Amino acid sequence: MTAAGIELNLPDLPEVPIQLGPVPGGRPPPPREVLPWALRLRDTLTSYLPLLLMLVLALGTWWLVKNSPGPLLPREATTARTDPDYTMTGFSVQRFAADGRLKVRLDGQRMRHFPATDRIEIDAVTIRAFAPDGRVTVATARRALANGDATEVQLLGGATVRSVTLDGAPVEIDSEFLHAFFDTERLTSHLPVKVRVGTSEMRAGGISFDNLARLLELKGPMRVVFAPVASKRP
Repeated sequence: MTAAGIELNLPDLPEVPIQLGPVPGGRPPPPREVLPWALRLRDTLTSYLPLLLMLVLALGTWWLVKNSPGPLLPREATTARTDPDYTMTGFSVQRFAADGRLKVRLDGQRMRHFPATDRIEIDAVTIRAFAPDGRVTVATARRALANGDATEVQLLGGATVRSVTLDGAPVEIDSEFLHAFFDTERLTSHLPVKVRVGTSEMRAGGISFDNLARLLELKGPMRVVFAPVASKRP
């Protein structure tokens, strides 16, 4: 021991040889256990399961995007169909009321139906309308425009409507245009008309006739000829 500190002297350690591999004269390492293929497959799938799930999710998202419908585009304005969807030649059509009573019968040379307005156009038309009390109204014209059930008809060219009043007097109206409403037994026209009621004759620039209300309105200029009523001798 010196004044500067303590000094230790260690003996030299013996050299130990190092050798890789089996030790001569020692036991060999145990053989590595080989797992069955099913277990190896399960371990592999378990290890890659998160990656497989992400792949499936990505493929599903891509499929949805590819097959999703695109944004709705504004529809192009379509023009209404102006040509008829069907025609009839030499036809006869009958309309019946809810109680089975014959209401309207149409006869014509040719009929065309227009779907855009649900209107029918008839050439050489004859229309018979049957009232509930048995009175019959007959309308004829060279051409007619009517609604689907023929309760409203515009008679064009040589139009004539013949009927009877509620008290049985015959009525005949002639014009180049007559607008007939058979359900309400009304008739109008803005063109000159000739009206015969019984034995009296009237000519006017237009007409508004309500048979149920027994109201006849003539528009000027007018000319009326009343037939004399034969007086009864005592």
